[in-house]
Amino acid sequence: MVGAGKAWKGGVVNLILTNGRVFDGASEEIAERRFVWIEDGVIREVGDVPPAATRAEMLDLGGRFLMPGLIDAHFHAYGIEANPARIDLVPPVLRGLRAKRLLEAALQRGFTTVRDAAGADAALATALRDGLIEGPRLFYPGLALSQTGGHGDLRSPDHHDLCACAYCGALTTVVDGPDEMRKAVREQLRLGAHQIKLFVSGGVLSPSDPIWMNQFSIEEIRVAVEEAAVRRTYVMAHAHTNEAVLRCVANGVRSIEHATMIENDGARAIVEHDAFAVPTLAVGDAIRKLGPELGLSSVMLAKAAERGNQAVASIDKLRSAGAKIGFGTDLLGPASTRQSLEFGLRREVLSPIEILRSATSVNAALIGMEGRLGTVAPGAFADLIVLDGDPLADVALFERHEAIRLIVKDGRIHKNSLPATAAGG
Repeated sequence: MVGAGKAWKGGVVNLILTNGRVFDGASEEIAERRFVWIEDGVIREVGDVPPAATRAEMLDLGGRFLMPGLIDAHFHAYGIEANPARIDLVPPVLRGLRAKRLLEAALQRGFTTVRDAAGADAALATALRDGLIEGPRLFYPGLALSQTGGHGDLRSPDHHDLCACAYCGALTTVVDGPDEMRKAVREQLRLGAHQIKLFVSGGVLSPSDPIWMNQFSIEEIRVAVEEAAVRRTYVMAHAHTNEAVLRCVANGVRSIEHATMIENDGARAIVEHDAFAVPTLAVGDAIRKLGPELGLSSVMLAKAAERGNQAVASIDKLRSAGAKIGFGTDLLGPASTRQSLEFGLRREVLSPIEILRSATSVNAALIGMEGRLGTVAPGAFADLIVLDGDPLADVALFERHEAIRLIVKDGRIHKNSLPATAAGG
C-alpha cells in the first residue's frame, strides 16, 4: 500500500489514483470521481470505474483535485544569485550544488517540468536523469546568446580588458555577426540544447544596456532561427519592448519572453505568426518589493522603474488579441521562493482556468510536448499533482504549499501527505 506513512519514493510503481476530481489541463469541466491508472511512468487509462484486478497499488484521493504537474517555462536552474553577474564568481561544483536546491524546491511546489532560460546544460540534465537531483524534468538552452553590450553581457562598464576577447559567463555568451551566431547556435545544439535563447531587447539585471535598446540585427536573428529549425527546434527571445516583439516574430522566433511593454500591434503579430508569449510577473513583483535587499544596483532599480507596471496591461492586450499565453517566473537567488506567486499575480486580468491552462497545456504545446505533458490523458507522462481545495475557485491556492498533498513525476511519488486512510487494496 502507498499511504501517508509510506511517502513512497524510488523506482517506477504501477499505481491507480481513485476518487479524484480531474482537471485535464484544458477543459473547464471538472470530471468527478475519476481514476487515473499509471503504468511504467505513463498514464494508461482515465475513467469512472477502476479495473478490478491489477497488480497496481491504489490511492484513494478522497475527492481531492487532481491535475497535470505544473510547468514553469521561464526558470533559471543556475539562478543562484539575484544579480546574475555574481553567478560567474561561483565555482562550477558549488553552482551545481546550489542549482540542485533550486530544482528540488521547484518540484516540491508542484512544478514537474521547467524550461530553463539561460545556462542550464547537459550536466544538470544528466544529474536529474541519474537521480542525483530529485527535481523537475528539464528543457535547457545551454548558454543564452547576447550581442556585445547586450542584456547577456554582464561585464560592468568599468570593466576594461587588455584582451578584446568576448565575454562568456555561467549563463550567457557574447556573439556578434551572423557567422558567430551560426557557430554559437550550432555549438549549443551540439551540447544538447532543447531550444536556443537570444536577448533581443535591453533588460533590468544587466549593467550597460537601456531597456529600449534593440539587440541583434535582423540577419543575426534569422540565422539563429534557421539553425534551430535545422535541428527541429526553436528560438526563445528575451523581448520587453513592443519593437523587440515585432522584430522577433517577423523573423521566426517562437517564444517571446516577458513581453512587458507590448502594444496591440505586437500582441496581434504574436497571434498572426503563431508564436507564444511568456509573461513573468513574479520577477517584476520581486524587484519592486525586494530590490534593495536583493543587492541590486541603483542602475538596475532605475531600469525596473522605467519598465514600470506595464506587465499586467500587456497580458490584457495579449489576452484580447487571442495570443497563446504561457507561464513563467524568471526568478533568481532568494526570490526563487516566490515562484508560486505568479498564479495570484495574474488574477487581475486572467481567469483561473486561463492561468491553469498556461501552466499546463499551453506550456506543453510551447515546448513541443503537447499530449505528453500538461494533460491527464492516456499516453501522457504521469506527471500529476493532487491538491486540497479547488484552484479554479482560488488560483492562489498554489501559494500554500501544504495544500499540495501528492506530487507524481514519471510515475514516481515525490511527495505524499495524503491521510493514511488513502491507501487502498
